[in-house]
Amino acid sequence: MKSNQPSFAARALYAIAAATVLAPAGWTFAQDRQAQPARATPSRKEVYKKVGDIELKMDIFEPASKGARRPAVVFFFGGGWRNGSTKQFYEHSRQLAKRGVVCFCAEYRVESRHKATVPDCIADAKSAVRWIRANAERLRVDPRRLAAGGGSAGGHLAAAVALVPEFSASDDPPKVSCVPNALLLFNPALNLERSAFGDIADQRYQDIRRRVAVDPSRVSPSQHVQRGAPPTLIMHGKADTTVPYGQAEEFAAKMKKVGARCEVSGYEGQPHGFFNFGRSKNRYFTATMKDVESFLTSLDYLPAK
Repeated sequence: MKSNQPSFAARALYAIAAATVLAPAGWTFAQDRQAQPARATPSRKEVYKKVGDIELKMDIFEPASKGARRPAVVFFFGGGWRNGSTKQFYEHSRQLAKRGVVCFCAEYRVESRHKATVPDCIADAKSAVRWIRANAERLRVDPRRLAAGGGSAGGHLAAAVALVPEFSASDDPPKVSCVPNALLLFNPALNLERSAFGDIADQRYQDIRRRVAVDPSRVSPSQHVQRGAPPTLIMHGKADTTVPYGQAEEFAAKMKKVGARCEVSGYEGQPHGFFNFGRSKNRYFTATMKDVESFLTSLDYLPAK
């Protein structure tokens, strides 16, 4: 007797279609994550901040060199301030650690796990940079050669730590600067105002606006560019429809106007998250890491090869 129930294959197709229709609008970690898991593992983890019962950890990649004044980079993961994982930058950290850089992959509160807003994320990112500087001697890092980097929302946080004056945690050490000495930004969101997102659907922007929770200009690094801003490298796909490439160009123009160094490496035909480890057989992971190493060499973080 023939069953009237749909086949297993049909049910699977229905489930996929439903998931597509019901998926929340806005940025998700699916747009930022690696196509395959990182092989790298951190040397150790340390708690850098507590917020109530929440412990925020720093995944640390130690280079073989044991010098007292090693350069450092702290990375912030992407995921639209909603989700994400420190593992996004494990492979970047492993490669830089081989060149003598101490790398940190910082946790921060996100909406899905902690009901966090963008100002909460900025506060955690500022705390992360201050923690590294306050512990520089123990960590054997040079507090004057500390770069911050990240992708998408994480790139926004790195730039916000450097430029946005508000949203420091009340228990951060006030005399320790949160401003990094350089920025390494992968398809970063630099302007969170509606006009900066081009043809993005209004419903999708409203989802972003909800996470921002304050006037977008207050958390937009592009609106706070000033003389003395850290030298910056931006790597951005020119076909990015999540964060338009024009945001990188606008930011660079403002940086140059105040005499700050800002280099934009645009990648033709590449979408959001193109740089992640595991995508396109690591072609663009490798290419962007060459950009990073060249930039850090110019700042004397790395010796010339």
